[in-house]
Amino acid sequence: MILSESEFESLIQLRHRSPHDMLGMHVLGNKKGVVVRALVPGAEKIAAVPTVETHLPPIRLTRLHQSDLFEGVSDAINRVYAYNLVIEDKSGKELVTRDPYSFLPTLGEMDLHLFGQGTERRIYEKLGAHVRTIDGVEGVSFAVWAPNAQRISVVGDFNNWDGRRHPMRLLGLSGVWEIFIPGVKPGSCYKFEIRNFHGQIVLKSDPYAAWYEVAPKNAALVWDERAFPWTDEDWIKRRRARDVFRSPMSIYEVHLGSWKKRSLSESLSYRELARLLVDYVVEMGFTHVELMPISEHAYYPSWGYQVTGFYAPTSRYGTPADFQYLVNAFHEAGIGVIMDWVPAHFPRDDWALARFDGTALYEHEDPRLGEHRDWGTLIFNYGRHEVRNFLTANALYWCERFHVDGLRVDAVASMLYLDYSRKPGEWIPNRYGGRENLEAIEFIREFNHLVHTEHPGVVTIAEESTAWPQVTRPPYLGGLGFTFKWNMGWMHDTLNYFKHDPIYRKYHQNELTFAMLYHYHENFVLPLSHDEVVHGKGSLRTRMPGDDWQGFANLRALLAYQWFFPGKQLLFMGGEFGQKREWNENSELDWHLLGSGPYHAGLQRLVKDLNKLYKAEPAFWSADYDTRGFRWIDCSDSDSSVLSFLRFPTEHGRIHAVVLNLTPVLRTGYRVGLPSPGPWEEVLNTDAAVYGGSNAGNAGRAIAEAIPWHNQPCSALMTLPPLSVLVFAEPVA
Repeated sequence: MILSESEFESLIQLRHRSPHDMLGMHVLGNKKGVVVRALVPGAEKIAAVPTVETHLPPIRLTRLHQSDLFEGVSDAINRVYAYNLVIEDKSGKELVTRDPYSFLPTLGEMDLHLFGQGTERRIYEKLGAHVRTIDGVEGVSFAVWAPNAQRISVVGDFNNWDGRRHPMRLLGLSGVWEIFIPGVKPGSCYKFEIRNFHGQIVLKSDPYAAWYEVAPKNAALVWDERAFPWTDEDWIKRRRARDVFRSPMSIYEVHLGSWKKRSLSESLSYRELARLLVDYVVEMGFTHVELMPISEHAYYPSWGYQVTGFYAPTSRYGTPADFQYLVNAFHEAGIGVIMDWVPAHFPRDDWALARFDGTALYEHEDPRLGEHRDWGTLIFNYGRHEVRNFLTANALYWCERFHVDGLRVDAVASMLYLDYSRKPGEWIPNRYGGRENLEAIEFIREFNHLVHTEHPGVVTIAEESTAWPQVTRPPYLGGLGFTFKWNMGWMHDTLNYFKHDPIYRKYHQNELTFAMLYHYHENFVLPLSHDEVVHGKGSLRTRMPGDDWQGFANLRALLAYQWFFPGKQLLFMGGEFGQKREWNENSELDWHLLGSGPYHAGLQRLVKDLNKLYKAEPAFWSADYDTRGFRWIDCSDSDSSVLSFLRFPTEHGRIHAVVLNLTPVLRTGYRVGLPSPGPWEEVLNTDAAVYGGSNAGNAGRAIAEAIPWHNQPCSALMTLPPLSVLVFAEPVA
């Protein structure tokens, strides 16, 4: 097997697309021996020494044409066998390693076929970097999809970042390049050196990397994914059996880097958060946390929404195993973990996904399809099988490797509409002439189907701000298949109502009642998220009118209304104690406010009590999406800005009446209709002194008499404190 001049040139110039065909050990064409070739820059001497059949003589390799390519021939045997390369450099230093070019591919034909179809559900086990033991040899396999590259090499701290050391082979027509490199250890840094479609040499990070250097560095790190000992089997079993629609869900949204800090400039680690944050969430009574994106991102002020490492928890707070430790700690404490997931777009960083092999590989070539001009980011090409596989497998990856309990999908509206935030002429209609992104819709349905069938009990939540129908209905009914949808309309209307001076609220009462007209169209989550406390909007507290007395009373009423209105609820960190300053990702929450008077600590205690009451009473969660679970008592007294409604449990539990007085007027002798007579227990009063209120109320109960009122058979005279929410439980039979 003699190299031709063109083969020789392609090897030393690193242009050969399958170097394994030339390098390593091969049987000679006449089957009268073997030839061994090694391309090792800086080598002075090289020998191929048998590792098992030690009776065979070593093969001495000689330099070819003053190049870095060495070749040796032996006629002692006419078959391939296991051997080490013994490499000596000019200083006499010796390196012994198995030859990377002596191993078969780590991906099989079926792997490549399924990937090409977009249906390899665990492609993350095949592409990327993986610690393996092959034929008793420890090392790392590397594989990357780049069909239009001319050549790819793995470079890293294990080969002096020299692209001549480990050029990869292209596996058929799959577009996948692969190599197994013996001796590489977990924690090693690496990148892909690509001669791209245009012949340019570029360094790219691994799209499937599980771990990265801390930003602003961007090399990937090899992670041994086999290491973590999970202890949350009981949690996963309970999650699988739970009916999420008829279970309590009170979500605390968190940005891990700014909840609390170790110092002014140093964030807490995943493991520190596993103690402090977990304890706090348990103490406050939330059932779930939602983490703003923890996938690796280079630009910190993007809050994680411009992802550069879709398969990697950010290393700012620790290793992937440290993040697993945090999730495990939440589960052991009985808390579910939802994470923000961003399949709608990715940033333009030249070392990441953008024009990965010199072409628009993950994105669209045409900017009318491939660019989000609002965000300066690129849009995934959902119609390309391998790209869709990259994303669907990524969703499964977070559920499988990190045991997350939910994925909240960011910016769904931008995925659904081809004309999203575009002027006429700036977008291309679909094949039917419409503005719907048919490929994105197909992807969303597939993603939801896979997550729900592969990981029962895991929820998917859409941040979708339009009137797209059936977002939370199954695909077989024409829906998108999400479990829940953020109710952006409720959020905007409710905050808009509360910002009005109470004297004008009687003209806006429909803003609080309108949500019930469409509530049963979807399975809604009621969000007061990070989006409402940034970009000049102020905090929830500063959006409430009035001085501190009125402002905090309004905020207590807002949160109580959110907790007891049908649907699950989400609150962004800091809102639970009324932080006044707008959220800043670079500094921790203003925890010192809890010691500055009764209002902040009182609001925090209220949220704790809201969660306690909410979880204890099935009326507030067992029939959120059942028309039998809610009924207005009266929503027409706009002159008084008073509303009242009933919440019903599906089976066990008591009926509860919720009464809102949203002006700073104390109302005495106010009659409210109720469904049964007797003493209705006042189980919550947001105006209680312990919450920072004026302590007006009903001395713990209201007596319902057989006086019909508000289309109810009974009614009670109540005292309604100013700017308050009262909750009454029906008499115990």
